Amino acid sequence: MIIPFQQLDPDTLQNLLEEYVTREGTDYGERELSLRDKVANLRRQLQSGEVVIWFEPGEESVNLVLARDVEGYV
Repeated sequence: MIIPFQQLDPDTLQNLLEEYVTREGTDYGERELSLRDKVANLRRQLQSGEVVIWFEPGEESVNLVLARDVEGYV
């Protein structure tokens, strides 16, 4: 289920974005970006609709996914 980012408390959204970009295995290529830059990039992708917040009720997990990968979204 998609959770509109606008419905999240600003602190909750910030914490979610920070948690996501600090997960092990998130690689940003040759050039290292600061946490602030990574979060800003994700926030722009959410605002543009390229990325959505996906909640999996059965697993009670939250993830950020490309909108095009969510069936029926695009």
